[in-house]
Amino acid sequence: MKSETWTRKQLVNAYLAFFKSKNHKEIPNSPLIPENDPTVLFTTAGMHPIVPFLLGEKHPLGKRLVNIQRCIRTGDIEEVGDEVHHTFFEMLGNWSLGDYFKKEAIQYSFEFLTKTLKIPVEKLAVTCFAGDKDAPKDEESAKVWLSLGINKERIAFLPKKDNWWGPAGKTGPCGPDTEMFYYSGKGKAPAKFNPEDKNWVEIWNDVLMQYNKDGNGKYLPAKQKNIDTGMGVERTLAILNNLDDNYQTEIFLPIIKKIEEVSKKQYGKHSGETRAIRIIADHIKASIFILAEGISPSNTEQGYVLRRLIRRAVRYGKELGIKDFTPSLVSPILFIYSYDYPELNKNKNFIIEELKKEEEKFEETLEKGMNQLKKIITNKKISGQDAFLLYQSYGFPKEMIKEECEKHNICFPEKQYEQELNKHQELSRTATAGRFKSGLADSSEATTKLHTVTHLLLAALRDVLKDENIMQKGSNITPERLRLDFSFSRKLTDEELKKVEDLVNAQIQKQCEVIREEMSPEQAKKKGALGVFDKKYGEKVSVYTIGDFSKEICAGPHVKSLNEIGKFKILKEESSSAGVRRIKAILE
Repeated sequence: MKSETWTRKQLVNAYLAFFKSKNHKEIPNSPLIPENDPTVLFTTAGMHPIVPFLLGEKHPLGKRLVNIQRCIRTGDIEEVGDEVHHTFFEMLGNWSLGDYFKKEAIQYSFEFLTKTLKIPVEKLAVTCFAGDKDAPKDEESAKVWLSLGINKERIAFLPKKDNWWGPAGKTGPCGPDTEMFYYSGKGKAPAKFNPEDKNWVEIWNDVLMQYNKDGNGKYLPAKQKNIDTGMGVERTLAILNNLDDNYQTEIFLPIIKKIEEVSKKQYGKHSGETRAIRIIADHIKASIFILAEGISPSNTEQGYVLRRLIRRAVRYGKELGIKDFTPSLVSPILFIYSYDYPELNKNKNFIIEELKKEEEKFEETLEKGMNQLKKIITNKKISGQDAFLLYQSYGFPKEMIKEECEKHNICFPEKQYEQELNKHQELSRTATAGRFKSGLADSSEATTKLHTVTHLLLAALRDVLKDENIMQKGSNITPERLRLDFSFSRKLTDEELKKVEDLVNAQIQKQCEVIREEMSPEQAKKKGALGVFDKKYGEKVSVYTIGDFSKEICAGPHVKSLNEIGKFKILKEESSSAGVRRIKAILE
């Protein structure tokens, strides 16, 4: 392994260059707020933006793709605070859409790890799918690993819960995966790989999508076999630099230093303080990336997650004895990332203002919580439900409630509190999983129709309101309804809404074909296609044309012809945010 220090930039550039040398095309780093996927709050994996292509749609850049993708996952938020968990992270990924399969995917992984990153083979181990009633043991992958020099003792076969991906919903693409592990312990790696040994750290995962699960629960061979891989930048960077703590890498150190400076506490000295510093660094980093996309703290959807992250960071700031500190962390985070994410600098003032406001609001909430705690304590006892309410509604950490109980010689109901907390976490995880599952898999017929109608709706709005500056600001499509957010400064009249609805239905009745073409973003712009022409597009895009009415850059999915669509009906028009209106509609 290289002895010099690896930087984030070196790792990312090495990965992209390696796969480009294997004829992969780089696709853009998509926004954190997913486009055309209403069922997930955030982009949670590099595969998110290419789901239609995994399902069989043709990608304008071809069958081999590579990128780095910013992601947010909140399912394990309570785990953040150790050396390896993060809410915001970057994922390196490469894909084969019906092109190469297991052999080449594994060979590429091995070559990148051992030749480019110079990781010794003796430090590596792998897992493969053990097989069950749905699919056989993945001997094919194991044979490829053996041929590359991975010893038999270093290959573990694990069940579906460990080595299987998908489907994302009840049906759809799925298959075994093969995971790569690096031995991070001191001295020589054991000859036999034990997946339970925490010294073996997962470094990369190759998902081998070779099945399609149908509505009857059967796993059938997929028409299009795909490869989907994922390698976390944070973890890999720590491994390359022989660190057992991701927070000691250059993508966290400037933030850690700033927290040390404002808190006068030293990272690594006391475990409780170190955990608090990690949580603050992680949560404010994630918050800044969410804020950069124009989301403000609120009590719903992305805004709720953002509020929770900021308040959790502030709460742990209290444990370090600091307040009014969140804006001071903006500069070190921008120092690390703003070159690759110019929207951070562009929205710097908004980010600082929103952090400041939310921290102040939370201070007021904590004060109310303290009054509530005093009331409870006058009864000389506190229930698990009371304690959890203080945690959930007022943001009091358990330690703070315990301290107050000790001051008043009251017994803290540890067991009951943990039961309430576990109940809440399970509900959170189920909600997150449910939202994620229906999202990636849903290219259903109903959703596809509504997706095409959204294009008609946007074109109709621009036509009826005689405003060419109207642009889509977001869409949220489920099998039941569509929701379109668009830039416009005022409420629409009933008459305008009727005209929009009638115009969309008139277009549907023409039964035009929906034509898909591939071209460069420049050509699309010249042809008058709608789209936000910035870094978000690759060198080729898909343009969907509906008669002479609508021409838009899009990743699909779409119907082949408007004769597949029923009658369009607007349900509601309302404000979404300043300068943005929202229409909800259905197909009857």
